[in-house]
Amino acid sequence: MKILLVNPDIPLTFWSFKKALKFISRKAVVPPLGLLTVAAILPKEWEIKLVDMTTSKLHDSDIKWADYVFITAMFIQRKSADQVIEHCHKLGKIVVAGGPLFNGIPEQYEQVDHLVLREAEITLPLFVKDIQNGYARKVYNTHERADLSQTPIPLWNFIKMKKYAMMPIQYSRGCPFNCDFCDVTTLFGHKIRTKSTEQVLQELDSIYSHGWREEVFFVDDNFIGNKKLLKTELLPAIIKWMKTKRYPFAFNTQASINLADDEELMDLMVQAGFDCVFVGIESPSEDSLSECNKIQNKGRDLVECVKKIQRTGMQVQAGFILGFDSDKESVFDNLIHFIQKSGVVTAMVGLLNAPRGTQLYRRLMTENRLSKDSTGDNTDFSMNFIPKMGKEELLNGYRKVVNTIYSPKNYYNRILTFLKELKPGENNKSRYRYCDIKAFIKSIWHLGIIDRGRLSYWKLFFWSLIKKPEHFHLAITLAICGFHFRSIFDSYGRA
Repeated sequence: MKILLVNPDIPLTFWSFKKALKFISRKAVVPPLGLLTVAAILPKEWEIKLVDMTTSKLHDSDIKWADYVFITAMFIQRKSADQVIEHCHKLGKIVVAGGPLFNGIPEQYEQVDHLVLREAEITLPLFVKDIQNGYARKVYNTHERADLSQTPIPLWNFIKMKKYAMMPIQYSRGCPFNCDFCDVTTLFGHKIRTKSTEQVLQELDSIYSHGWREEVFFVDDNFIGNKKLLKTELLPAIIKWMKTKRYPFAFNTQASINLADDEELMDLMVQAGFDCVFVGIESPSEDSLSECNKIQNKGRDLVECVKKIQRTGMQVQAGFILGFDSDKESVFDNLIHFIQKSGVVTAMVGLLNAPRGTQLYRRLMTENRLSKDSTGDNTDFSMNFIPKMGKEELLNGYRKVVNTIYSPKNYYNRILTFLKELKPGENNKSRYRYCDIKAFIKSIWHLGIIDRGRLSYWKLFFWSLIKKPEHFHLAITLAICGFHFRSIFDSYGRA
C-alpha cells in the first residue's frame, strides 16, 4: 500500500511567524507531529511519503503515486485542505481525513471518502484493519480516550528538520479546567493522560539522534496538568538527560497561570531547560473571567504572576480575548495598560470565537447569536457570533489595542520591561549559529535602517548589549518577531 500524508498550507497569521522565519531562512515553525505519529502507527510494510505544504509544494506526481491520501488539518488550514481534497478527487484518489478540522465539522465533509476521527491511536488501526480486509467504512469514531503509553515515537526521517524553527513533542493530553470558549476538553477530556517518563526520554533521544540541537516545543495544551508527576518523575529525568547531553535543547510549552503558585515547579522547569511558556490570561476584567469560567485566573494579581514566572527565567507569552458579553468600553485601555506593565512581549490579542462543541457555542446557539463557523484565526478581525457590544465599537477598540501594543515604541519598551525582570537561565546559554548571524545582519538592515521603528530598535540594541549582554540574542529575536506581528496587523489596515 502506498500512502501519501499531507499537511495543508497555513496562511499568514499571528502564530505562523512567516515574516520572522525569513530572517533565519526557515519555512515553518513546527512540522506536523500528528502525521509523523500516524506514519509510525501505519503498517511497517506500507510505503509512506509526507508532504508538508508549509515547507514544500504538493505535486501531481505525489498524488498519482499514492493509493490513499491521508490529510489532517486545523481550522486555520481549511482553505488549503479543501483545495487538496478537491484536487485529489480530480486525480481519482481516495482521501482519508482526520484532525481538529474534520472532528469539528464532519458533516461538512461528505465529499471525503473516509473520516478517521478522534484520537488516531484508537481509530486508525481499525481503519487499517478494514482496508486489509477489503472493506472500509465511511466514518471511524469513538468516545474512548487513547492510552498514551501505546503512542509510538514519531518518525522524524520523513521531514527535513532544518526547514523548521522548532521540533514538537507531546507529553500529555487533557486539561483539568473548564473554560467555556475552549475545545481542548471536548477533544481530549478533563483527565490528564500522560506518556511515561521513559517514553519522553526516548522521543528526546530520537530528536537528538537526528541531529537537532535547537528549540523543542511541548505541545501539551496544559503542560502542568499533573504537577506531581512533573515534579517527582518527568522534570528530574529531563534535568539529568539534558546534563548528560550537554544541554542540546531549549524547551517551551503552554501552561495555566497557576504555574506562578509553585516555585518548586518553576525552578525545576528552568533547570530542565524551559525558557518560555504560553499562558492564557484572556482578560484583566474579573467579570469577563467569571463569564468564561476562567476560575484559575480569578482573584489574582495577574501582572505579578507574570513577573514571578519571568523572574524564574522563563519568558511569558500570553493570549488575550476581547468580545466577552461583560466587556465594557474601558476594557481596551485596561488591556493595553496590563500588557505594557506586565512585559508580555508576545501578546496574542484576539476576538472571541465559539468553536463547535464548547459550552460557549451551546449557549450562543440557544440565544440565537451564532452567525458562521469560526475561521480558526481570532486575530483576523472576524467573529462567529453577534457580540453584545456594538460590533463597530468592538472592532475599533480591538484595532486600537493591537495598533497600540505593536507600535514600535510600545513593543520595544515592552521588551525592555521584560528583560529587566528576566533572570538568566543557568543552562540556556545563547548558541550562535550561522542562521543567527544571518538573522542579526538582516535585522540591522530591515529593523535598524528601513523599518519605521528603527530608533526604538537601536535603543534596545545598545541597552541590551551594555546592560543585559546575556539577553542580547533574545532581544534581537524578539525585535524580529515584532516585525512579523506588525506586518500581520498592518495587513488589516492601521487605525
